[in-house]
Amino acid sequence: MKKIFIAVLGLTAAFALTSCKSQESAYRKAYLQAQANQQQAPTNTTSVAVPTGNYDDEDVSVTPVTTPTQPATTRVNPSTSAEVDAAPVRTYDGGHSVVSGSQLKAYSVVVGSFTVQTNAEGLCQQLRNAGYDARVAKANTPINGQTWYRVVASSYDSKASAVQSRNELKSRYADAWLLYNK
Repeated sequence: MKKIFIAVLGLTAAFALTSCKSQESAYRKAYLQAQANQQQAPTNTTSVAVPTGNYDDEDVSVTPVTTPTQPATTRVNPSTSAEVDAAPVRTYDGGHSVVSGSQLKAYSVVVGSFTVQTNAEGLCQQLRNAGYDARVAKANTPINGQTWYRVVASSYDSKASAVQSRNELKSRYADAWLLYNK
């Protein structure tokens, strides 16, 4: 009885091990195809979709995923009055009070907004070290129930100067915006 049980167990194990096809060839095929795609288009990111389960080599698919390229940004010439007038400006009814630094002029370039004053002071110090006349301005009226601290990199009397400064800062601070101080 033991011999029959061992023989059946052995045959079952042998059958189970031989019926499973190795997926190594499928992985290798996907890897080689991904390498070929990378060499054809080195600027694109390629993602390899490797099937799970028991598939034949023909079922392997490789899907290239390309990263979107951002359009070339054009510099706005602040001397053109139409472009300067079209630049969006934000205003706040409650106004802002300067926490540290010199007073705000009519148009300010804001590069960061924080609910924690220490974070705003840290960015302000980085801008000062880079040569900007940076300051921190506190919103007088809470926004969504929170007090916000704005980091102003520069402040100008003319909108054209503020637009030019914002365009220069956009390379490092992509979300820079203009604040009109009433």
